[in-house]
Amino acid sequence: MTKEKFDFKPFLGPKHWPTWIGLIILSSFTFLPYRLQMAIGRFLGHLSYALIPRRRHIVETNIQLAFPELNDDEQKKLVKKTFASTGMGIFETAMAWWGSQRRLESMVTINGLEHLQNALAQGKGVILLSAHFTSLELSGRLLSFSQPFQVTYKRAHNPLMEAVLRYSRKKHFIDAINTYDTREMISALKKNIATWYAMDQDFGARLHVFAPFMGVPTCTLVTTSKLAKMSGALVVPYFPKRLDDDCCKYELTIHPALENFPSGDDLVDTTRLNDLITQHVKDAPDQYMWVHRRFKTRPPGEPDVYTKL
Repeated sequence: MTKEKFDFKPFLGPKHWPTWIGLIILSSFTFLPYRLQMAIGRFLGHLSYALIPRRRHIVETNIQLAFPELNDDEQKKLVKKTFASTGMGIFETAMAWWGSQRRLESMVTINGLEHLQNALAQGKGVILLSAHFTSLELSGRLLSFSQPFQVTYKRAHNPLMEAVLRYSRKKHFIDAINTYDTREMISALKKNIATWYAMDQDFGARLHVFAPFMGVPTCTLVTTSKLAKMSGALVVPYFPKRLDDDCCKYELTIHPALENFPSGDDLVDTTRLNDLITQHVKDAPDQYMWVHRRFKTRPPGEPDVYTKL
């Protein structure tokens, strides 16, 4: 974990001032009581639902595809809850970046920590496989109190946000690695470092298969299988859950290391991982990041599901 100081000098120009103002305001909210932060987050989520029709359309489409068994009213309710949870995730991220360990460590219950520790004891490295839930930043910080690990992440387009993201993650975790830097990930895994990784974003035709996710053929990265094969690391699935909007309690569930993984069949492996993610999404459907276009890339011949008719 880095002890380097943040270098402000490259970001003092006027073009960065709006981002600085946003970061200062966001960090100041971490001093508020948890319930008030979550209430503000829900308000911002509801405001986004009303004011950002393009993002609302994406969430509505995702919910329609993933939960066809729900009627129109139930789907609309879930869409609104998703926006509220996403708004809460903003403040959970702020707590992860700037919250004190003394305040945060009482907020977590970890089920299955022994599975991660037993896997690390084998000395092969661990891919700590997770997914994009709204509390992913905070849950990672909470888990780090019990088991240090490194994280992978996708670079931010805003250079100041990228610097803050990287600094925060290197401060609280062993390291922060660009998700495209396969060589560095493999090197760390071979040193028996647990590495957080999520495979549930649509990066197009690069290293993917179409595997079912929530019953929908979904473009899914096969990188987990490739990393496990090249490094010899064990894959330990891990998923977070906010137990209640106001109780400031989070439950982290860690599964045993996957057996017979990778199998040599990318579709079989990816389907297996998607089934695990599906199980946890269904347990807390509004806490998954439905705001991204999870079903963007379609199998050949299928239309874009996000195009408005």
